[in-house]
Amino acid sequence: MPIENLIWSKNVNHFDSNNNISLQFGHRGKVAIFIDGNNLFHAARFHNIDIDYNKLLRVLLGDGRLFRAFFYTGVDAGAERQQGFLLWMRRNGFRVVQKELKTFYDGTRKANLDVEIAVDMLSLAGRYDTAVLVSGDEDFVYAVNAVAYKGCRVEIVGFRSNTAPKLIDVADCFIDLGEIADKVRKEFPHGLRYEDRDIHVSRQPEPPAPFIEPVPAIAPVVTACSDDEQFHPPIGSIIEGDDGVSLSTSCADFIRVTDDQ
Repeated sequence: MPIENLIWSKNVNHFDSNNNISLQFGHRGKVAIFIDGNNLFHAARFHNIDIDYNKLLRVLLGDGRLFRAFFYTGVDAGAERQQGFLLWMRRNGFRVVQKELKTFYDGTRKANLDVEIAVDMLSLAGRYDTAVLVSGDEDFVYAVNAVAYKGCRVEIVGFRSNTAPKLIDVADCFIDLGEIADKVRKEFPHGLRYEDRDIHVSRQPEPPAPFIEPVPAIAPVVTACSDDEQFHPPIGSIIEGDDGVSLSTSCADFIRVTDDQ
């Protein structure tokens, strides 16, 4: 595979197959990693890839020295699985920056942390040598330029098809996650799939249908009655006709189901 398809750079960079991203001339120094969690989640889901964040951190750090690794995400206070995931992130080298999801008129739930990411990148510039931004959002173009003007190297990480071309253009280096997916993919024993995809979703999925225990088939009992006699089923009876549920018709069209049966 041509090296330019793996990492594009204005400088002559190379990707080390031993999970190292390094410069051909010199080291990357202190590395600060900024992960746009919502953006990465949706891009990875689009490519059907579940990210192993321990692997991702090692790959992005390469031969550099870790200054900070930030993870930005919207949160649902009532989502226990998400809270557990974020606790795991904090205990595995990430500083989690979170904002509560807001519900919009169309039902979507979102939390925009672009400002927080840009402010942290700029305020810390000068204390790190290389900034690694994991996002494909074009809104970061100005912030990336501002960080570069302060003398820091800026690398953009994302899936090429989900990364804005303008963002790639202003970066010193672009790392295509699609080309190194096997190095950052989460492994599943026995072919099991990762099911924590509600961690960053903005639109909450429909609640699952309740599980109903199947009821054994009961032989219907037809009650004979005259044409002018009305049928009044007891509470708990099930009345069904060809057109759905009916409240009043002749008794010959009904099946009566009681507790005695």
